[in-house]
Amino acid sequence: MRRRRKAVAVRPSVSRLLPTATAVALLAVLGPAATVHAASTGTPTIKLSAGYLSGAVGATGDPVVTVTVAQSGADASGLTVTASKSSRSTVAGTGDVRVTGTGTSRTVAVTARAQGYADLTLKVTGADGKSATTTLHYAASPAVQRSADARYLTGASDASAAVDAGNGYVLVANDEDNTLRLYDGSVSGAPVKSWDLSSALGASKEVDIEGGARVGNTVYWTGSLGNNKDGEYKADRNTVFTTTLSGSGASTSVAFGSAGHKLRDDLVAWDKANGNRYGFAAATADGQTPKQVDGFNVEGLEFAPGSTTTAYVGFRAPLVPPANGGKALIVPVTNMDQVVRGTKATFGTPIELDLGGLSVRDLRRNDKGQYLIVAGSWAAEDNSAPYALYRWDGVAGHQPSKVLDLPTADAGGWESVVSVPDLDVSGGRVQLITDDGSADLYGDGTEAKDLSHPEWQKSRSTFFTLG
Repeated sequence: MRRRRKAVAVRPSVSRLLPTATAVALLAVLGPAATVHAASTGTPTIKLSAGYLSGAVGATGDPVVTVTVAQSGADASGLTVTASKSSRSTVAGTGDVRVTGTGTSRTVAVTARAQGYADLTLKVTGADGKSATTTLHYAASPAVQRSADARYLTGASDASAAVDAGNGYVLVANDEDNTLRLYDGSVSGAPVKSWDLSSALGASKEVDIEGGARVGNTVYWTGSLGNNKDGEYKADRNTVFTTTLSGSGASTSVAFGSAGHKLRDDLVAWDKANGNRYGFAAATADGQTPKQVDGFNVEGLEFAPGSTTTAYVGFRAPLVPPANGGKALIVPVTNMDQVVRGTKATFGTPIELDLGGLSVRDLRRNDKGQYLIVAGSWAAEDNSAPYALYRWDGVAGHQPSKVLDLPTADAGGWESVVSVPDLDVSGGRVQLITDDGSADLYGDGTEAKDLSHPEWQKSRSTFFTLG
């Protein structure tokens, strides 16, 4: 007896389900594995940590941005990120963009060719040739002297005072707002933390912070105390205050302490009682602008040798006498620890220093009682006038000596000294910071303080080696 064969289900081929011409076309596209269904992939995504980035011609270690990429149905390690277009290759071309890293997070760095702006198109390409793009808006400032020793602190352009926060980190004040920003001083980039103190200070406008001095974990800060640029009295500028630091380096935290708002008034009254020797009353009158040779403008703050209560208040203006070649003025406030709590100020004997006709732009003391003074013009908002660094022992009657002339061909004005190395040991390094607020960084006539994107605003930090 013949056995019956068991029926076997046969899957119809593509060619039997479709007309012959259609089947042939599909098989040509899909290949012989047409019956195997591959996993589908989506369109890749690409996202920047910041859409704006600044750099500088000839800079070492410019700021970078992070780009995050992904594609559904595909491993991120298989995605490629490239620069596919530049709106101005003379500033930065596609070949000047470097992308490093693997996986979902990549780092994008740009090398500047020339001053100006460029929009850079970044493209991610994934499986199946699918791609997506985004735009990085790039701005490049010109080359500076000592570029290998320069770093750029972004997020604000008017750095006006700075103190050492430990482990290479720097706490920086900006005279256009009331925010303290913590930076890694060894690299270029954005602040790692920031604290807006406007509410704590009760300030509706900028305090115009111009000086800072650290005593233990307490940092004393002073406003300029003078009128604004239009010669108007603004109460918020008549402020001295403290903050308390906890932790150090990247772990630094800032807490508001206390504030006083009468130091300007006390200085004017003190000068009147001493025969108006320095002309403070006239210099603070309505309509008087602060940055005049006979003006009233504070820019430096540091404590006297061995003291935690007597603070040296350094003046940008006036010079003494108020004429070219005049001396720089320091007024000791003998109870600064109480003035920041609202107590009336008391004063020591004023100190007049020969800084070669320059005035105090900042001063800083180390634990050995050695001082460095940043000396600059009472008038200049940039480096168009001479700047110099002076050494001093902090003793009234002792004159300072010049350590070095500071470079003046680049944008910005030397404004802050972070810390003082042992000046008796050759080869110590000192970090100075510029106020770049009035600088035209990118060649379009816009002052840095008026730039609409904080990533494009920046101040410059430079390390100098002392002999």
